[in-house]
Amino acid sequence: MATSRMNKLQTVDAHNLKQLLEQQAITLIDVREPAEYAAEHIPGARLISLSKFDPRKVPQDQNTQVVLYCRSGNRSTMAAQKLFDTGFTRVTHLEGGMGAWKQAGYPIKINKNAPISLMRQVQIVAGLLVLTGTLLGAFVSPWFLILSGFVGAGLMFAGITDTCALGMLLAKLPYNQQSSV
Repeated sequence: MATSRMNKLQTVDAHNLKQLLEQQAITLIDVREPAEYAAEHIPGARLISLSKFDPRKVPQDQNTQVVLYCRSGNRSTMAAQKLFDTGFTRVTHLEGGMGAWKQAGYPIKINKNAPISLMRQVQIVAGLLVLTGTLLGAFVSPWFLILSGFVGAGLMFAGITDTCALGMLLAKLPYNQQSSV
């Protein structure tokens, strides 16, 4: 049943999305995390992050079309499924996500004071844990090498499943919850 509903997910490219925004014919929803939205977003977008996604917060207006976007299109597809599961019949997402919008050269709202991206935070923390495990393993006890192995396994799992436990944990930190620009 979910598969047949998912077939109704439509895509829109950056050029057509810009036209729809200018015509005020859509409700644009950013499903990235608050820190990502705070750093940069498409003007006119409303934040409803996937981690706290509540379909009841998405307006159901017959005159406007709901368009979702994220960084690449993966999270917006998951959010669309949640909308279909609650009765939405028409949902669209930005093909290629924020990357496609930026590549097309369309305007974005940027906040230079926003926290660094979640991906960079994950890279910094994972790198620090691997370095710490390696140094402690070399100079204190080889048992500390388990820490480096654990982080490596976690990164491999994140790459395979496109789900990062460390990223989800970091997203819950207070400075990553701010969404105002």
